[in-house]
Amino acid sequence: MARLFWVAFSPTSLYFLWQFLAPPAFMSIDLKQVRGVFQKLESDLAKLSSKSQARSVHRFRTGTRRLQILLGELSPQLDRNDKKLLKSLGKIRKRAGKVRDLDVQLTALRSLKIPRQPRRKTQLVNHLIELRQVQEAKLRKEANKTTTREIRRRLKRAEKNFDPESAGDPLSLSKAMLDKLSRANDPPNEAVLHQYRILTKRARYAAEFARKSEEANRFIAQLTRLQDALGDWHDWLTLTQTAKRHIGDLHESPLVAELHNVTGAKFRRAIAVLTQSRSKPAAKLDTATKVPLSTSGESVSRSASSAA
Repeated sequence: MARLFWVAFSPTSLYFLWQFLAPPAFMSIDLKQVRGVFQKLESDLAKLSSKSQARSVHRFRTGTRRLQILLGELSPQLDRNDKKLLKSLGKIRKRAGKVRDLDVQLTALRSLKIPRQPRRKTQLVNHLIELRQVQEAKLRKEANKTTTREIRRRLKRAEKNFDPESAGDPLSLSKAMLDKLSRANDPPNEAVLHQYRILTKRARYAAEFARKSEEANRFIAQLTRLQDALGDWHDWLTLTQTAKRHIGDLHESPLVAELHNVTGAKFRRAIAVLTQSRSKPAAKLDTATKVPLSTSGESVSRSASSAA
């Protein structure tokens, strides 16, 4: 009977069952999170071959990033299947990233209230929509049925072969990712913000694999706040650069000048949040630093979607 029970369940499935019945004290990784990454990624991948909604594109990108952390950072080593899986997903993720960038630019632009030159804003919105249609078509071509079928097969194999017991500690990995930059004394500038923006995302995805605890929840909340501030700044910066290419410099267009002002405000807020995170212990960062905007640009909320 015991033999039949063992055959009926894969090692990963048994770990999921053990966590539900009696979570092992030695395991630092949250198996529910692990299972969710595989299941959600497979579901979101299927949606890309049809109409690529903003939410499904975003979920796919964050899902691939989380899987990359799980297999590439938390696992002892990548096997051949894992390497091919991440490579295939990486190609689609880059295409999805172009669509995602345009989605956040459209969201930011539509939130901007500017009375002067309304036609310029409409023209830019239409331009972004056209660009998105082109990138969406390329994404669907990349995520074709043959490719997605192969990826789904490799996803199932990767999930079956994943060994939770040998996985690293997610919270320790997350803190280690930020440790080097946290100890740096470089003055905050665009280059530093870009580095933190990328590393903060990766650190957050790693921390989310940790077993639930007050420490983990507090640390993830702090990373999320920093990620939101850095991502918000980057969204407006990207939109401003797109507007400059399509319309002209800030001296030529009130719209571009206004975008430049909003981006400057977002930059100052991102620096304030980053400076706070550097100067105070993680446990003390309970509230976000608030920097009032002196422009008509409204903040684009990222908390609900947590941009990738």
